[in-house]
Amino acid sequence: MAEYNNSIGTDKFFEPGKRTWAIFFISVSGLFLELLLIRWIGTEVRIFAYLQNTVLVACFLGLGLGCFTSRQPIVLKNSLVPLGLILIILTIPVSRHLVGLISSLLSATGDFLIWEAMEPENLFLSIILVFTGLLLTYVLLIIIVDIFVPFGRLLARLMDEHPNTIWAYSVNIAGSLVGTWLFVLLSYFYQPPFTWFCLFGALMLIFIIWQQRDKKMNFALLLIIIALSWFAGQVPNALSVTWSPYQKLAVEKSRADDEFRSVGEYFVAVNNTGYQMIGDLSQSFMEANPDKFPEDIRGLSQYDIPLLLHPDPHSFLIVGAGCGNDAAGGLRHAVQNIVAVEIDPAIIEIGQELHPEKPYSSPNVEIVNDDARSYFATTDKKFDVIAFGLLDSHTTTAMTNARLDHYVYTKESIARAKTLLAEGGIMVLTFEAQKPFIADRMDRVLEETFGEKPISFVIPFSYNGWGGAMFIAGDLETAKAEIKNNPRLAAYINQLQKEEPLVLSHTTKVTTDDWPYTYLEQPSIPVLYYLLTGLFILIFIRSNIKWKGANIFTRWSRPHWHFFFLGAAFLLLEVQNISKASVVLGNTWETNAIIISGVLVMALLANWLAYTFPKLPMGFSYVGVIGISLALYFIDLAEFAFLPFTLKALVVGGLTTLPMLFSGIIFIRSFANSDAKDEAFGANFAGSLTGALFQSITFILGIKTLLLIVAGFYFLSLLSRPNRSPSAAVQVN
Repeated sequence: MAEYNNSIGTDKFFEPGKRTWAIFFISVSGLFLELLLIRWIGTEVRIFAYLQNTVLVACFLGLGLGCFTSRQPIVLKNSLVPLGLILIILTIPVSRHLVGLISSLLSATGDFLIWEAMEPENLFLSIILVFTGLLLTYVLLIIIVDIFVPFGRLLARLMDEHPNTIWAYSVNIAGSLVGTWLFVLLSYFYQPPFTWFCLFGALMLIFIIWQQRDKKMNFALLLIIIALSWFAGQVPNALSVTWSPYQKLAVEKSRADDEFRSVGEYFVAVNNTGYQMIGDLSQSFMEANPDKFPEDIRGLSQYDIPLLLHPDPHSFLIVGAGCGNDAAGGLRHAVQNIVAVEIDPAIIEIGQELHPEKPYSSPNVEIVNDDARSYFATTDKKFDVIAFGLLDSHTTTAMTNARLDHYVYTKESIARAKTLLAEGGIMVLTFEAQKPFIADRMDRVLEETFGEKPISFVIPFSYNGWGGAMFIAGDLETAKAEIKNNPRLAAYINQLQKEEPLVLSHTTKVTTDDWPYTYLEQPSIPVLYYLLTGLFILIFIRSNIKWKGANIFTRWSRPHWHFFFLGAAFLLLEVQNISKASVVLGNTWETNAIIISGVLVMALLANWLAYTFPKLPMGFSYVGVIGISLALYFIDLAEFAFLPFTLKALVVGGLTTLPMLFSGIIFIRSFANSDAKDEAFGANFAGSLTGALFQSITFILGIKTLLLIVAGFYFLSLLSRPNRSPSAAVQVN
């Protein structure tokens, strides 16, 4: 057994009878806090909603350093003080605004698109802006690293001192599973950060009570953190603030002092940036406001045009229905069967409550709270008109590079949507193309799918709506005939095509399920990723010095590499699971939660198998994990999309998480046999950190390539595995 610093050796969570419970509670609270910070910081600093791995890597770095320095004192206030500092930064208006600018500053690289991005006039200004953004990011990330070092120290020491390795690790996984679902449940019930921190405070009270020193100080710090979280969750001028499972939604009354906020009855902001307007385009309202709605374009909004392209639309599918503007357009044109698909339940509820035309109260409107791809795969209905609304995402799914909307615009998705068109059907895709290549990509994917160049034009910002590039595909003969028979519509489209013609090069790479990156011009790693990688090197050097981990590399040996490669492979395999499952089951928060939970359950099952069958050959597990990973490279899970959801979830979930069973057996066998379990844990976290950074390779090679890299990492872990029999250790422990 390793010798540890005895400064808190009398703390109750190190007493033999409490070690197991201590492992459970530190696992619950650590995973819960990790999810909390990823979600919260990604909301307040928008660019981290697109780069969720940035916060994840900082958490892993802190945990890893904690594991490697577990012989150092474990002081809870060293976590609570930096956590309180983040809350102070995000509570004081000036500092909150300053860190919020990180998004715009880092967007000055030009190849990583976000809303409200900065576009500097010259290279020198770009460098200044990006450097400032990186400096602010550095400050934010080192605080996050510091929060997790004590968590890593406590977990690693408890694991190393526990007499039963398999049981201890099983409890660790069970705690992680509970922490995941606690946060999932809070998200399901739209709970704000104040509730998150109250629950975190309740979990931390256990450790404050069990620790012998600084009880009053730690308790006071915890109260300050909870109080600050209430102030940090407030949004000035908002009528309501809702924390949906995906994002923060703030609703404001429209006002004339801001261009975007002047359109519609209400303005909806997502993660502190403009998202959509809720407008009244009824005939009576437009006639009562002739200054806002010129007579020559009344009834020609982006929400009306799709219905004007079909001679007699009876069925209308809306993809990305939002608060109901498109559905209201369908009702104005007397469509009898409207299906409104929207992934975020909170947005639907806002529309039900606030939309002045009350489209979601109509019996002609069927509301479907689901991901578009999932609906495409499961419905057998046919539609006269399919409209892709202004469906754009302000966040990514957990641990992946893919934003929520990426899989909606791939070639496979559009092809599936095409099969839902009735004879003579029309498909209309509207998108706010921030760059010409995005418009070109939309045009190309429609042309390749339908075999005919779509009709396209740009609708300008006006009181009719925020506008965007509109592409019309499907039965173009019918659409052209309807345009010709409607002089006002024909004149309007002709005017738009002349005033702001779309520049289409017809050279942009079309997105696919394997390469779904709508906002990336070509296969390449964005400059911002290289800069953040360099930033993390600096953060590691600084944190390694601060937390006295300077001898990590001098102790690094063959067993460390073994656990390092296992961690990297496991993280990439989990990312691959979520990506592949999202295509078939939908890119929803439920899918992410289920897959992550499935991974943890497989790890628990692996522990049981390792305990029950201690002499199971390790070679069998390596053949299983590498073989299944390579097999999944060639399996197209989309082929199972036709199955009923429950059966489909079982098949897809089983196939994607099966490698975790074998990798779990490998890990627990190796972990039980390790002489220094704290350092084994640290090396595993270091590998996970590297895996999180390494997944950016998908920007070049595609998502399924991760499976080949995963197989390679597992092979390297086999080569670096210490030549010792694990069975005896498993039996003893």
